[in-house]
Amino acid sequence: MDPSYSAEADAFRGKIKAFLAENLPSDWKGIGALDRDEADAFTAEWRRTLADNRYLAPAWPTEYGGGGLSELEQVVLAEEFQRAGVPTGGLNDSFSIQMVGNTILQWGTPEQKAHFLPRVISGDDVWCQGYSEPDAGSDLGGLGCRARLDGDEWVIDGQKIWTSAGMTANWIFVLCRTDPDAPKHRGISFILCPMDQDGVEVRPIEMLSGDSDFNETFFTDARTHRDNVVGEVNGGWAVAMTLLGYERGEAAATMPIMFKAEAEKLLAFAKQTGASDDPVLRDRLARIHTEVEIMGYLGKRSLTNFLAGGVPGPTESMFKIYWSEYHQRVTELAIDVLGAGAMVAEGKPAGSSFWGDLPGSGNHSASWLGAFYNARAGTIYAGTSQIQRNILGEMVLGLPKEPRPG
Repeated sequence: MDPSYSAEADAFRGKIKAFLAENLPSDWKGIGALDRDEADAFTAEWRRTLADNRYLAPAWPTEYGGGGLSELEQVVLAEEFQRAGVPTGGLNDSFSIQMVGNTILQWGTPEQKAHFLPRVISGDDVWCQGYSEPDAGSDLGGLGCRARLDGDEWVIDGQKIWTSAGMTANWIFVLCRTDPDAPKHRGISFILCPMDQDGVEVRPIEMLSGDSDFNETFFTDARTHRDNVVGEVNGGWAVAMTLLGYERGEAAATMPIMFKAEAEKLLAFAKQTGASDDPVLRDRLARIHTEVEIMGYLGKRSLTNFLAGGVPGPTESMFKIYWSEYHQRVTELAIDVLGAGAMVAEGKPAGSSFWGDLPGSGNHSASWLGAFYNARAGTIYAGTSQIQRNILGEMVLGLPKEPRPG
């Protein structure tokens, strides 16, 4: 692993800095400095700017509206966007581009790629994820949502839960059981389903923060065309694992930048309030500094894999465990630095239900509390820490499978 950048990467960095200078207001402080409505309006316009300049899906081939950038250029792009405090896309683009878009690129038919990918870039199709179910827990293979073929359409019945940003989506990728007699990890298909129909109902789930960005999704005779299966019918498990690899792995080289900025902001706040004079808090601050630096090297290791032509795989579970457990520790430390001030949420609230402390937001108790609330869920969504450890043990280290209940 070489943590340095090439001359070509440095030249590309200059190009991105020029793009940001040309397209951002002269007094820009970061999206966290805007209130929620202003941030939403800016993000919508910024997304159009990114699409027009082919920076919205930088890894995608240009024929589908992407940028055709190398892996290293993508990291440079993400680094400069993070430093500038601008989003890389809209609320649902982690699902639309990073997850299902990349999965269609790998598994989709030529017709699926030609139809769906440009519509993601244009914003005509906005995606969310239909994986988790209330009766399956963390056992994704135990899903019960079913799809049966009726002529040229799949008919879907069942329920999904924790549908992030489902209230703003008009398409959902759903794992469905299409062969109820097959073993549980077989007989599953990866199906693309329109949400704008009577057979799909989205119900919000109110969170501790008061937001409702998570939802329950109910399917009652919902219909989609038979050609909207990605991969083989009854072969959806492999497709689903590919998507989870993208979900857990693509951000490994860029998320450390965000977490480092957050840690540096907390350190400055601790110095400002005098909390860093406490030897116990100072020791915890030092630990956070060390951990975020280690996270950066873990991300660069993932980047090295991408540069060598690799794709996200089970080893990416290591990074998911690391960042989600780290973020709980750092936000717990933030609450302790706030002290009694954490009992009341004052100042600017969290900029997002998913990322509480956005670039440009001040050191307000409301902002740090938002980050703290969000971090509680980090070891659950995208696969619990327990599931991630099982993946590493069984698929990376070759250890025996965990005993099943008798």
